[in-house]
Amino acid sequence: MNVHTLNPLVDDRWDDLVACHQQTSAFHERGWLEALARTYGYEPLVLTSAPAGTPLKDGLVLCRVSSWLTGARLVSLPFADHCEPLLNEHGEYLEFMNWLRAECDNRRWRYIELRPLSQVQRGADGLQPSRSYCFHELDIKPDSEQIFCGFHKDSIQRKIRRAEKEGLSYESGRSQQLLDEFYRLVLITRRRHLLLPQPRAWFRNLVECMGDKIQVRVARKDGTPISAMLTLRHRSSVIYKYGCSDERFHNLGGMPFLFWRLIEESKASGAEKIDFGRSDLENEGLMTFKDKFGATRKLLTYYRYPYTEKAKMPMSRGAETARQFLSLLPDAVCSQAGRLLYRHMG
Repeated sequence: MNVHTLNPLVDDRWDDLVACHQQTSAFHERGWLEALARTYGYEPLVLTSAPAGTPLKDGLVLCRVSSWLTGARLVSLPFADHCEPLLNEHGEYLEFMNWLRAECDNRRWRYIELRPLSQVQRGADGLQPSRSYCFHELDIKPDSEQIFCGFHKDSIQRKIRRAEKEGLSYESGRSQQLLDEFYRLVLITRRRHLLLPQPRAWFRNLVECMGDKIQVRVARKDGTPISAMLTLRHRSSVIYKYGCSDERFHNLGGMPFLFWRLIEESKASGAEKIDFGRSDLENEGLMTFKDKFGATRKLLTYYRYPYTEKAKMPMSRGAETARQFLSLLPDAVCSQAGRLLYRHMG
């Protein structure tokens, strides 16, 4: 099999494959790739067995990340929780990996990283597990009453009822106001967790590039935004990608309220599952929170070639100190730092 490459931002054949392949997600969409290119300068490419001018039957999408700080590598895909190779036969996968390993060695890239939802056969292709996460997904095909009864009675059901009793208002869409309110809550949340915020341009570009496949949802108390989330839609799956909140109002149940509205609206639009995304295995609190919605767990493993122990190393003390220092800076400075540093992190 010959391996060919294409640019998915200009080749319509990629859109056709994403529209019909059963393993695709919102992260395969041209909009996600375009937002990555606009915000961080990453260069997307697709490996395929199809010669130029013929329909695509398969495709492995990656982004070139070139950084003087963290090195050059190929990632499938930056800032995506997962990205399944779109293949039909195991032989295609091995051919693609042979090509990638040769390119990695010849160009002296630091590594290649794949983020599939499915497990990869260890070692046969040169890939080795680099890091694992917990992945949650909720089946929303049952009726709403059955789904609600599957929620934790005290932590979720009671908080949703509290939010309704408190008269929380709700709005969804892609307006500039919603995006501004969402980003203000992102700044609050990332500071609380001692993390740099993503650049504002990343969310703006996502909204512009993904169009009606993206929604910003905001819950307010007496006009004050208290919690928000950003979701992506692809066919029958909705991805909960980003969530944020003001901890001063956590007792009002804003986030459970938003998840319930997300589930109700997704069901009404014909969706069948909610992708709750990945959680660090060390973050037992977040994993337990997702469990309380009745979502099922599975192990999500990323793979790299060449494999190094550095991929599994915990954050150094110096990095932790720097993270805490940056979290104390004013919002404008933190946002600017995120804009400068996130492009090196994909």
